[in-house]
Amino acid sequence: MSLNKLKIGIVCPYGWDTPGGVQNHVRDLAEYLINAGHDVSVLAPALGESELPDYVVNAGKPISIPYNGAVARVLFGPIAFARVRQWIGGGDFDILHLHEPAIPSLSLLACWAAEGPMVGTFHAAAKHQKVIFAIGPILEPAIEKLNARIAVSEAARLTLTNHLDTDAVVIPNGIYAAHYANGVRNDKWTGNTIGFIGRFEEPRKGLQVLIDALPIIARFAPDIRVLVAGPGDPKEFEKSIDPELRHRFEFLGRISEDEKADFMSSIAIYVAPNTGGESFGIILAEALAAGTCVVASDIPAFDELLGGGAFGALFSSQDSTDLAKVVIDLLDDNDKRGQLALAGKTHAQIFDWDVVAKQIFSIYEMAMVGGEGVTLASENRSWNRFLSRDENKS
Repeated sequence: MSLNKLKIGIVCPYGWDTPGGVQNHVRDLAEYLINAGHDVSVLAPALGESELPDYVVNAGKPISIPYNGAVARVLFGPIAFARVRQWIGGGDFDILHLHEPAIPSLSLLACWAAEGPMVGTFHAAAKHQKVIFAIGPILEPAIEKLNARIAVSEAARLTLTNHLDTDAVVIPNGIYAAHYANGVRNDKWTGNTIGFIGRFEEPRKGLQVLIDALPIIARFAPDIRVLVAGPGDPKEFEKSIDPELRHRFEFLGRISEDEKADFMSSIAIYVAPNTGGESFGIILAEALAAGTCVVASDIPAFDELLGGGAFGALFSSQDSTDLAKVVIDLLDDNDKRGQLALAGKTHAQIFDWDVVAKQIFSIYEMAMVGGEGVTLASENRSWNRFLSRDENKS
């Protein structure tokens, strides 16, 4: 990485104090760059109910909107635009890094508000992004201002090219591989155990697919246990579990990063039954780094991350019978499970921040060629009209 100290402004579109892959990616990138000697400021919406890191500037409370099969907590409108301009105007940044600038968010506002070296990272992967279609005429001129574009996966890149007719360099999300490799086995999570981590109340996370597979798995593995970690109320899911199998499910609630590493190092198989809407699969990369055997649905992002089955087993998305078959096969074959886990652990090194951050920084250097830093753009009446319309709707 370059020895020249940079002032880097990073915009996170989603609520900072809400768990999510984009927020985690921005946090880890910012802290990696700070540790490398750079001056980093992150602008993000936040509820303000918890203490924010020193490098995060709170742009205001986000609102919840349905997006890509989940609920996104974003901030948009004239007041947010004024805060974005204030942050840019006082930042004296060498470069801006805007995450998910193709949706109505702080990142799009920053793209409108700034001139100079800017990089955009696109995380979403979906066949139909109605939001983009609705604001396309306003969005496209803003996206054209980006000096460079990054997509976190081929699925995310195709979403970008299909919707906005522009391309991007694929650089994956980053993980601290050594952190997961150094997890400590915990006896309470070992044995014939299947692990799941995520916001399990969201249908696209696919927990119901795993629940439906359990009766078949239990016939061949009577001692099987399913350990579910993540935020949410398990009461509704417990109702859908066969009463004779409920004792095999344990809902752990949220676990810390250290606990996650131990969890991944202890379970027999990590299952990701997601049904769609995923652009990468950071949790899969973390599981691989821990040396865990991974089973995932064959949605495009997971298929890509697992090398078509070379680094983890795949099953037909939303097919609980196929999931059960794959899990039973691996539980019955310790050698196969071990070989797959070893291949995955080796593969996970390409996602380590030492690798990923250098790739991102090289994009920064390319974007800054000929540039003289970030400045405020002149006011644009069409953008202001759009912002006013959005504010009136809200």
